[in-house]
Amino acid sequence: MLTITRALYDQIVEHSRADHPDEACGVVAGPVGSGRPERFIPMLNAARSPTFYEFDSADLLKLYREMDDRDEEPVIIYHSHTATEAYPSRTDITYANEPGAHYVLVSTADTDAAGPFQFRSYSIVDGVVTEEDVRVVEEYV
Repeated sequence: MLTITRALYDQIVEHSRADHPDEACGVVAGPVGSGRPERFIPMLNAARSPTFYEFDSADLLKLYREMDDRDEEPVIIYHSHTATEAYPSRTDITYANEPGAHYVLVSTADTDAAGPFQFRSYSIVDGVVTEEDVRVVEEYV
């Protein structure tokens, strides 16, 4: 299960909406081993595409060095889908290389008439996708 604060949830959704029609992407870092998402880090989609996202390699290297210096790890890796449901594509699954992270997808397309967006979380390990429950809290206890 992914437990996330309302503030972080809202930041991810807002970034996804702001970058529409291109896919948005980013990371939420947290203390190593805690599983607690704490620091919101929106990234630039270097592909600038409505159907694909790519972290800029220099930005990603800088981010991983910064997380290492702060004893953090990526707890959430997120991106948006602009025309399809919030489910990992084959490309998303191929590039998922953080087995301990939650992969959050936000769909800014109204694909199910359930509202203006979907927010879903997945574990992706060795190509196996498992949807996780998402619990939104006002603050961590």
